[in-house]
Amino acid sequence: MTNFSELNISESTLRSVKRMGFEEATPIQEGTIRFAIEGRDVLGQAQTGTGKTAAFGIPLIEKIDPKNPNIQALVIAPTRELAIQVSEELYKIGYDKRVKLLSVYGGQEIGRQIRALKNKPQIIVGTPGRIIDHINRRTLKLEDVQTLVLDEADEMLNMGFIDDINSILENVPSERQTLLFSATMPPAIRKIAETFMRDPEIVKIKAKELTVDNIDQYFVKSAEREKFDILSRLLNVHQPELAIIFGRTKRRVDELAQALSIRGYLAEGIHGDLSQAKRISVLRQFKENKIDILVATDVAARGLDISGVTHVYNFDIPQDPESYVHRIGRTGRAGKSGLAVTFVTPREMGYLRIVEETTKKRMTPLRPPTSDEALVGQQRLSVETLEGIIANNDLGDYRTLATELLENHDAIDVVAAALRSLTKEPDDSPVTITEERPLPMRRERSNSRGGDRGRGGNRSFNGRREGGRGGDRRGGSGNRREGGRRDGGRREGGQGRSRAPRRHED
Repeated sequence: MTNFSELNISESTLRSVKRMGFEEATPIQEGTIRFAIEGRDVLGQAQTGTGKTAAFGIPLIEKIDPKNPNIQALVIAPTRELAIQVSEELYKIGYDKRVKLLSVYGGQEIGRQIRALKNKPQIIVGTPGRIIDHINRRTLKLEDVQTLVLDEADEMLNMGFIDDINSILENVPSERQTLLFSATMPPAIRKIAETFMRDPEIVKIKAKELTVDNIDQYFVKSAEREKFDILSRLLNVHQPELAIIFGRTKRRVDELAQALSIRGYLAEGIHGDLSQAKRISVLRQFKENKIDILVATDVAARGLDISGVTHVYNFDIPQDPESYVHRIGRTGRAGKSGLAVTFVTPREMGYLRIVEETTKKRMTPLRPPTSDEALVGQQRLSVETLEGIIANNDLGDYRTLATELLENHDAIDVVAAALRSLTKEPDDSPVTITEERPLPMRRERSNSRGGDRGRGGNRSFNGRREGGRGGDRRGGSGNRREGGRRDGGRREGGQGRSRAPRRHED
């Protein structure tokens, strides 16, 4: 890898980058920074977690003139969470250069943003609907913009923002640098590039770098009504430090978060209908380890950069392989290993095959643990807790009481009682999870090898092989999406005229 000091970056930006803990550039950073600093347009294909914010953020900051009070750069992001996250990272990159920036997004009182705009920010990061709102109010003047960034372009397309993007681009000078980033490159994204970019350099992460080799991937074949009990037992066995559970709809997220809380887990949900204050609060609790489990929809989690996630559970299989890669990419970061488990109903097995073909990696069948095995998992955790307390050797105040206990009781009974008091026994409290229909079936694709494709034996939760099974190769493609909500008097997920479906949820 290339060191940032080799990329012709100014001393002030290099100091900020080093303060952030960055030393070597990722592939997307190296490719983008080299071209962008030369003033070239860049079309980057990269998923979340590859360092693309710094990839466009470093050359963007380099071009800013701190003495010029006008808006010199505009970054467009699909969601409020991503806009906030990008703003925070750009602030850190531009700290030593004293760059002024402002994020504008729906869900925040627009008057507050109008007042902040009077403080002459040099960079604007915002969502399409709110940017358009400010343009229409004439509170956002973009005639001096030199750099335009489209982040998560495919997601903006899916959310129906194509018309808003076109409108914004018409209000930005044609003589500018454009940096476009997208996890996938559908025809509509390529059309934007052809229309609004000048001979862009294409920086694409190689397929092997988009794969998830450091993430152990499993699937559980289960009837819809059995999924939550299986999830509970897996949580008891796996004991994740931080876990994200993905649900297909907002209703699903709410019900899962409530059900997990009833069963004694520290869980909170996040989706597009929550207030901005609530979303920020939930994310802060998760980052500070005050909750162990975050339940989220795809769009709500898009762009979140949370370190330390050890497990990802796809309670509902996503409808496209790219979303699957984005989901499980929340774990296994910074060289660490991760574990991902996907729940699949029998009718959704075709989707599993398509996902495997995209990631070039087969998922291992996982036999769900029994209630007894889940209890053993909890008991082992209690043993580890006791051993940790003993290792700390801070027991002076308790030794007298321990001696008295041992004079009156059997030593094994005393230890067993201590373990029982620490053990969270499996909770079968009744919960309500509305059943979702499986993703619709699709006809077998022409390149299918035919009906059933044999699989190896089932692997149990602790790695043992069980009996073999086969699998139907058919799948489906639903159009259920999240978004389409209004905020700030303008649609943040309005309907576009592109061929991509508008995102919505039940």
